[in-house]
Amino acid sequence: MSSIRTYTVVYILLMVLATAKVGFHGLGLGNTAFIGIILVLATVKILLIAGYFQHLIEEPRSITYMMLTSLFMVLLLVAAAGYSIQGA
Repeated sequence: MSSIRTYTVVYILLMVLATAKVGFHGLGLGNTAFIGIILVLATVKILLIAGYFQHLIEEPRSITYMMLTSLFMVLLLVAAAGYSIQGA
């Protein structure tokens, strides 16, 4: 089980990442660069939440692989849905 110190550090990191979005918005980057940065920040936040708050770091590797496989399948479904909408 993770300690309170670990949870506090992860929480502070999540707050910093959430605040960084506003900071990057103020830089006046183009839309493509800004969306790319936001997606990277969101991915890091998702990994922190899944790893520490949902305790995936402490689980056996087989469960982690199962979660990654399900994430991949969801992304495939989203891509297929997007493709079918474009074709209509």
